[in-house]
Amino acid sequence: MCGIVGLYSPGEITSSLAYLGLFALQHRGQESAGIATSDREEITIVKDMGLVSHAFDERKLAPLDGDIAIGHVRYSTTGSSHWENAQPLFRSIGDMGFTIAHNGNLTNTDKLQELLGQFPGISQPTYGIDSTSDSDLVAQLIERVMTKNDVEGLNSQSSITNVDDRISSPLEIALGEVLPQLEGAFSMVFMNEDTLIGARDAQGYHPLVLGKLENGWALASESCALDIMGAHFVRDIEPGEMVIINDDGVTSLRFIEARPKLCVFEFVYFARPDTQLYGKSVHAVRQRMGEELARQAPAINADMVMPVPESGVPAAQGFARETGIPYGDGVVKNRYVGRTFISPDQKTRAKNVKMKLNPIRENIEGKSLVVIDDSIVRGTTTKALIAMLRESGAKEIHFRVSSPPYRWPCFFGIDTGSRNELLAANMSVGEICDYIGADSLSYLNVDAMIRATDSSPNSFCTACLTGKYDVDVSIEVDADELKQISETETETSSGFVPVFFSTKDSHPEATSSSSHPELAKPVEGSNSKGAF
Repeated sequence: MCGIVGLYSPGEITSSLAYLGLFALQHRGQESAGIATSDREEITIVKDMGLVSHAFDERKLAPLDGDIAIGHVRYSTTGSSHWENAQPLFRSIGDMGFTIAHNGNLTNTDKLQELLGQFPGISQPTYGIDSTSDSDLVAQLIERVMTKNDVEGLNSQSSITNVDDRISSPLEIALGEVLPQLEGAFSMVFMNEDTLIGARDAQGYHPLVLGKLENGWALASESCALDIMGAHFVRDIEPGEMVIINDDGVTSLRFIEARPKLCVFEFVYFARPDTQLYGKSVHAVRQRMGEELARQAPAINADMVMPVPESGVPAAQGFARETGIPYGDGVVKNRYVGRTFISPDQKTRAKNVKMKLNPIRENIEGKSLVVIDDSIVRGTTTKALIAMLRESGAKEIHFRVSSPPYRWPCFFGIDTGSRNELLAANMSVGEICDYIGADSLSYLNVDAMIRATDSSPNSFCTACLTGKYDVDVSIEVDADELKQISETETETSSGFVPVFFSTKDSHPEATSSSSHPELAKPVEGSNSKGAF
């Protein structure tokens, strides 16, 4: 999960708008920030580690004087967190250059490395650096096509260049050949000296939207970024679509068949509440999730409903409204501490919890609390929060989660690549309740979560919750973990789901759980040690 922006506004300096757009998307990545601009002759890039406000000031923005721009805030999933992997990435081919900024995570990097003649899974030195990101692989593939016109070498599955004469530049032609080769999640923006391009994967795992500026166009990961850049929302970039923006306007091309599967966690956690997804207010959807949770696991004897700020606030409001239990604040969030979930490592996440939250003792002491959060992934924040509430005198703590248990790795832009780090993959709901120190624990079920979005169930990727992946993935497990999987619940409310895995001790190819019925077990939805 990263944040990207793109701007095309002839005659205007776009770097300041890109800065504002990235500032609005800071919640999507906090490790690095970068902006590239073109003045129609040269491309200039400024990037640095840290937050947008750290990476840029007036002095650093001054050289970025072009009227075309792309920008990026990074949350690393593939590739380590260091300056060389900060984006946008730049490539130069003769007198041509291009830049790329990528949100998502590719699942076929081994195949892409083979196409480049590299050893799969091994970092490759590129331009004097140790390149480890999948974004860099894409840049190298584009460079190869532009350099050698190596269309045949890529073995394209779906070439738009053969059927559409509206694309003509080397970069556009290269993208027409490279994009169909990419599997997994990618929302990308590209820029050369005179053109801005946006593209989204066939599933559309993560959002990308188009906006209209007074004198141009804008692309962004979320509609909230369009608002701050002064652009009016036009539409979503469709899954499998590439848009080319230049002096001729906006050209839309389909490079692969669409199979829409937006990541459901965009509604649950990732997107800002003032963003629109599928034409729906994220804030309103989260409130409805809270209402559904209240109907599923009511708390009739509680004194107060409190959120885990800030992403738990809308669901807590909905829960309180549905139950009639008073809503109140139990903790204050330090707004200068970033999101703990997207911190780059567990040590940092743990350290940030106490820095992030502080209790309001007079609202807590002697009260029975219903605490609402959007999710429990690793449990670091939750365990520390409950201990904090106990120390502040809470009588009872009944934890409610406005999404189902997070049990399966995500390979599409979220840094949860192993089941070992997922609390619900290794514990039952009752065990989690004991571990975090709550008096009771309940999760929202899958059907209720989807119902709250007011969208078709087929519109979403829910792999991290159900184990049902929409593209082939391999989950490496050792023998002990395989035994654990066989004892772990993997059923949704609508039935058993297929699980793909490989074992380090057996055949490496993915295997479907349909041939392993022992992998399909019922899911627990709640646990209670208290009066609820």
